[in-house]
Amino acid sequence: MSGRQRVDVWLFRARLAKTRAEAARLISEGGVRLVHNGQTRRVAKPSVEVEPGDVLVMPGHAGLRTIAVRGLSERRGPAAEARGLYDDQVEV
Repeated sequence: MSGRQRVDVWLFRARLAKTRAEAARLISEGGVRLVHNGQTRRVAKPSVEVEPGDVLVMPGHAGLRTIAVRGLSERRGPAAEARGLYDDQVEV
């Protein structure tokens, strides 16, 4: 799948949020930043779209979590499939 996808849908399908509502809550509370074409901005609405090549910065278990969007998915598949949608790097 190519193109763009809502960030709340992407977080859910990439298994970075248990539900779409949880993803929307995280975004609405200001916990997600988007780096698109070198520009960083706070994601204010769940309807903001991401595309391959974008980077998301969000809270993780060990500090900030930097996630490079590598692909989009049409469904919430198994964990192995979801891991192929992003590259993960933990910042301290």
